[in-house]
Amino acid sequence: MRLRRSGKFVGLILAAAAVTSLFAPASAEETTPEWRIGISTVGDLKYQPGFAHFDYVNPKAPKGGTLRLSNAGTFDTFNPVLAKGEAAVGVGLVFDTLMKSSEDEVTTSYGLLAEGVSYPDDISSATFRLRPEAKWEDGQPVTPEDVIFSFEKVIEHNPLYTNYYQHVVSVEKTGERDVTFHFDEKNNRELPQILGQFSIVPKHWWEGKDAQGKQRDISRTTLEPVMGSGPYRIASFSPGASIRYELRDDYWGKDLNVNVGQNNFGRIEYSFYGDRNVEFEAFRAGNVDYWFENQASRWATGYDFPAVKDGRIKREEVPNRRRASGVMQAMVPNMRKEMFKDERVREALGYAFDFEELNKTIFFGQYQRVNSYFFGTELASSGLPEGKELEILNEVKDQVPPSVFTEPFENPVGGDPGKQRENLRKAVALLKDAGYVLKGNRMVRADTGEPLSFEILLSSPMLERVALPYANNLKRIGIDARLRTVDPSQYTNRTRDFDYDMTWNVWGQSLHPGNEQGDYWGSSSVSRVGSQNYAGIADPAVDALINRIIFAKDREELVAATRAMDRVLLHHHYVVPMYYRMSDPIAYWNRITPPVELPTYGLGFPDAWWSTEVKQD
Repeated sequence: MRLRRSGKFVGLILAAAAVTSLFAPASAEETTPEWRIGISTVGDLKYQPGFAHFDYVNPKAPKGGTLRLSNAGTFDTFNPVLAKGEAAVGVGLVFDTLMKSSEDEVTTSYGLLAEGVSYPDDISSATFRLRPEAKWEDGQPVTPEDVIFSFEKVIEHNPLYTNYYQHVVSVEKTGERDVTFHFDEKNNRELPQILGQFSIVPKHWWEGKDAQGKQRDISRTTLEPVMGSGPYRIASFSPGASIRYELRDDYWGKDLNVNVGQNNFGRIEYSFYGDRNVEFEAFRAGNVDYWFENQASRWATGYDFPAVKDGRIKREEVPNRRRASGVMQAMVPNMRKEMFKDERVREALGYAFDFEELNKTIFFGQYQRVNSYFFGTELASSGLPEGKELEILNEVKDQVPPSVFTEPFENPVGGDPGKQRENLRKAVALLKDAGYVLKGNRMVRADTGEPLSFEILLSSPMLERVALPYANNLKRIGIDARLRTVDPSQYTNRTRDFDYDMTWNVWGQSLHPGNEQGDYWGSSSVSRVGSQNYAGIADPAVDALINRIIFAKDREELVAATRAMDRVLLHHHYVVPMYYRMSDPIAYWNRITPPVELPTYGLGFPDAWWSTEVKQD
């Protein structure tokens, strides 16, 4: 389940003890629904009815000032519904959702547009009750019709959500402020939570006409500033170059407990850059206030300038976000291509990636090798399967690699010429078993003479410093691997259409995986344009394990099923695992400041930060 695009989908388990009623619970004989102020994943909700604000915010944070941010690439639409086009970064500031996440709990959300949520014991439906005070920017109330319209349009026009909400069979207005979603299966415990996450858009605005009298069309991209119910409005923009959002004085929810101490900047401005180095120079010059560093060498050597030395720029390595998320960063061969269908070929590709050498030469020892699809969490498999995990794997024993039961997954280890030569010898042996031979300096099919040749699609020149050594290692064993770097818009379109041989991807995971796993690895998503099944996985055992995750009865079963799936994915060598770091390296000018204590599982950025240039009461 994805929280945000930079974010991530999060799963959940809804236990009776993990919810809190707005009203007294109804007896079994009564039909009065039990309205809950929020949905939690583990244990009880931290915050109870009537809470004043989240603990990590400063309720007295001053409002005002400007936050200057940067973004790589461009944009060509403000439409939050579509999968096509390049949606403007930050446009989510304009829209509210039914529920809002708390960053000091694991995948927990509380009512935003909705004051409460209710569902029966078998979770065959979920009803959201809208707040009577919720208003659009033009003053009209947010209605169940708006929620229905938003859901139907996102399902119609965004393939990602089509799969994400595939078990929602209908939605209807069931009261003056109530909207009910009906499901085609029972006890899918994350469905009520994920329905609280999509942006609610105004039906009357999209069905109306623009200032020129032209009928709006939600199925098309648009650069008309869209209207929402959220805390910010689009104040101005330069197409593809910059956007300025302004805080609304008339925002209906500014005093709501889930918003107190948040939405503090009077203006949030984004500037767009085509080059990451140029973008950093803008930060260094003071034109950008906040920087997330994703280049190890620059973090180690690139901050030796006056603003850092005299304290105007602060640098921190923050582990908070990593506490609640796993990750798989990998080179991803596309199994829709015939050459990658053979598991031995995919395994051979892994022997050519020398992480240890890269970590020494360009990463300054800052990274760890990824060895799980849930790297860094308790959900990661390790050693040999046992207990509940082994029991689950035995259910699909005839459909998974035998090594799942006999060999712990381990990445090849390089770092010196001797180890790398041995790894490449193993790769050549695997390729020979798969029907390839070395002829001269080319790896070719023994039966047809066809060379093993492919393109690695990249979204940024910055990635080339890792991809090039990998491609060079592949060339040492006769594989013709070529790099192809395209602009972000072209990259988005090509990956959306699975138009690549191999690409680079990062999958973010929560501590409560669920329906999104089908979009990542499920057979139903392998041919669906816009899915995140970039590897092209279509495996019945993986499908069965995804199902076990979604319908896990308790935390023990969820963890065991997730580890089992992780282990099967690894032993199929669907991807070449790469690397990650377990903290966020951030830098920011002293014009902005975070809360005294960051939330346990996040940075609170930018919601809970504020401008130091505005006087605090």
